[in-house]
Amino acid sequence: MPAFRPPHIAASEITPRSIYMSRRSFLGAAAAGIAFAGAGDVLAAPLSASPSIFKTDEPLTPKEAITSYNNFYEFGVNKEDPAANSGDFKPLPWTVKVDGMVGKPKEFGIEELMKFPLEDRTYRLRCVEGWSMVIPWIGFPLSALLDQVEPLGSAKYVAFETVVRPEQMPGQRGFFQPLPWPYIEGLRLDEARHPLTILAVGLYGETLPNQNGAPIRLVVPWKYGFKSIKSIVKISLVEEQPQTTWKNSNAREYGFYSNVNPAVDHPRWSQATEQRIGDGGFFNVARRDTLPFNGYADEVASLYEGMDLKANY
Repeated sequence: MPAFRPPHIAASEITPRSIYMSRRSFLGAAAAGIAFAGAGDVLAAPLSASPSIFKTDEPLTPKEAITSYNNFYEFGVNKEDPAANSGDFKPLPWTVKVDGMVGKPKEFGIEELMKFPLEDRTYRLRCVEGWSMVIPWIGFPLSALLDQVEPLGSAKYVAFETVVRPEQMPGQRGFFQPLPWPYIEGLRLDEARHPLTILAVGLYGETLPNQNGAPIRLVVPWKYGFKSIKSIVKISLVEEQPQTTWKNSNAREYGFYSNVNPAVDHPRWSQATEQRIGDGGFFNVARRDTLPFNGYADEVASLYEGMDLKANY
C-alpha cells in the first residue's frame, strides 16, 4: 500500500455546511437533473427526504479532497492516480446485470437506476490505511434494487463485480498488475439489505466523478472503504460466501467482513486512530479515535451478535 500522504486543504476551501444544506434543499425542491459529464444527457433525479440516521453534523470533507485522494487501482495504485488517469473512462452507456438466486433476473440501464427515489446520505468513510472522510452522497438503498429481482430463499449473500476496460483503465493493462481483474466484493444478504447500504450515483450534489466510481458504486459506511466497490456492472445473489479481491490477494490482512474495528489491528499498523482528511496538513496531522463500526454501532451491531469480530475481521 502507498504511504499515507494527506492533501493539504486550507480551511478556506472547506465548504460551509450551511451552503451545502442550501444546495441540498434546492436539489430536492427543484427536482434537479444529474448530468453525466460528456454524455450530453440529463437524467431527472429529484431527491427524497432522508431520515436523521443517514446524516451527520460533522464537517464535510472538502470536495477537492474527495475527488483527488482515492483508492481505485483500476486507474493506478497511488492516491492521485484515479483523478489523473480516469479522464478517458466512459460511464455511459451503462448497465448493471442482476442475476443468480432471484425470481426475476434483470439487466438495468442507468436510466432505470436513476428512477429509484434518490436521497442525500452524509456518511463517514474509513479507509483501512488510517484516513477517513465525511462525504455527502446521493443514492438509493441497495434493498430497493434487490426487491425488483425478488431474491429466493436460498440466497444468503450478494456478490458484486466491477467493469473491466483496460483500454480506458490504465491500471488494468501492462505487465505489472497489482490485483486480478475484475475487482469483486461481497456482502451477507442482511448487510446488503440494511437501510444504511446504498448504491451511490453522486456526491456533493453532483454526478459521481469517474475517479469515485462512476456511474454507480456501493457505499457500506460501517465497513472499510475497499468494501464499497466502484463502477459496478454485475450483482449476483448466491448461496455461498462469495470470493473478494482483497481477501483472495492477502487473507491475513483483509477479511470478508472488514467491519471497522479499532480493536483489530492491521498486521502492519494500528487501527485504533485515524486522520480525518481536512483536519490538518502534512505537518499538522490531527488524529482521532476510530469508532467501532465507524460510528454506526447502534444501527448495525445487532447484525453480528454472537460472532467473534476478531476472528471474523
